[in-house]
Amino acid sequence: MAFFRAGMLGFGGGPAVIPIMQRDVVERYGWMTDDDYGDTIALANTMPGPIATKLAGYIGYRVAGLRGCLIALAASVIPTVILMILLLGILQNYKDVPWVANMSNAVVPVVAVMLGVLTWNFIQQSEKALGWSRAILLIVISILLLEVFGLHPAFLIAALILLVLVPFIKRTVSRT
Repeated sequence: MAFFRAGMLGFGGGPAVIPIMQRDVVERYGWMTDDDYGDTIALANTMPGPIATKLAGYIGYRVAGLRGCLIALAASVIPTVILMILLLGILQNYKDVPWVANMSNAVVPVVAVMLGVLTWNFIQQSEKALGWSRAILLIVISILLLEVFGLHPAFLIAALILLVLVPFIKRTVSRT
């Protein structure tokens, strides 16, 4: 039901699905912690393809193996495909009607608020893990690299993963 609900209510694509899935996966069903979910999103963003299917597939696999993966993928993709075909056909036919155009325009701020809430949750998790000064420093550096210097997000994510893994590997090697 978690992935079916995300597929049905995730109008706006991946950014709209992420907070819907988080609420179900973390809060409603307790399949993951906030930290696990954040890590899953970070890893999913490094891979090609739609974020919603990557999240559904991985979380389904983690909860119930291959069967869970297949059910989660079907539950998130099939409703989306059906709704997309139906709604886009309707919207296309009535796109010039003012209330339809206004409805389409109203989705943008809703998705922005959902992303803002998700971002705030990640900032709070970062503060808990790193402290405010390190979290804010990483956020500012990330914004500069992405927005000012135009660095692709995959490179930033890879660099941050390496930043975490290198000290871990050094500690592991030095113990042996």
